[in-house]
Amino acid sequence: MVSPPSDPPIETLLRLMAQLRDPDSGCAWDVAQTFASIVPYTLEEAYEVADAIERGDMADLKDELGDLLLQVVFHARMAEETGAFGFDAVARTISEKLIRRHPHVFDASGRPLDDAKRPRDPAEIKALWETIKRNERSARAAQRGEGPVEPLAGIAQALPALSRAEKVSRKAASYGFDWPNAREVIAKVREETDEVAEALQGDDPTAVAEEIGDLLFSVANLARHAGVDPEIALRRGTAKFERRFSAMADRLRADGGDLAGSGLADMEAAWAAVKRDERAT
Repeated sequence: MVSPPSDPPIETLLRLMAQLRDPDSGCAWDVAQTFASIVPYTLEEAYEVADAIERGDMADLKDELGDLLLQVVFHARMAEETGAFGFDAVARTISEKLIRRHPHVFDASGRPLDDAKRPRDPAEIKALWETIKRNERSARAAQRGEGPVEPLAGIAQALPALSRAEKVSRKAASYGFDWPNAREVIAKVREETDEVAEALQGDDPTAVAEEIGDLLFSVANLARHAGVDPEIALRRGTAKFERRFSAMADRLRADGGDLAGSGLADMEAAWAAVKRDERAT
């Protein structure tokens, strides 16, 4: 048995992490890690949580949430070793933040408010949340002696580019800088597509890349107006392509050919057949 049954699970996890990081009796790999070296694993575990949710696999979700929690514990342990903060401070900070950002649920001491006093409109609650976040950023900037907070500040640079584009456009829209409806965003997408086509006629790869970036940003805006998460939509679109590509290869083999030796015309015919089969089922 790893620990006495009376030990709270989180205490067991914290103790195990401390042991793994022990320079004398721990794991050499764990001891060698830094905040920067662990970041890729932290991101990977977050995506694996999202993948388990997408597949509706609760057993995998439990496992992946554990892996993600380990990342939090790992970072907190390294911070504790430097004297910066520990896991308890992380938990306390997020608890205080939850209370502070939910004044419609808790009073200042964290006690639940009377149910009758709670707003029910999700849009009103989200607007309140954003206002509180802006006020927090302004207060932090003032404490540091910094100037006014940039209007689009607070969106992590490390986010996937498509997700970050959606968040940046959403924050800009919160100030009223937005298209009135999805139809006008579609017009913008078409405009950007035309500009990509025009750039392709020239001999300037930088201009082409810039126009494609504008096109992708417009598509992220379109997804937001349609109520679609662009990152999830692209992931599903990619999965669809993978599924159809594999089915196309299977069809080519069934017809006596193979993927590597088939011409584009044969592949397109097999692709069209795969799509017809999907529609028929």
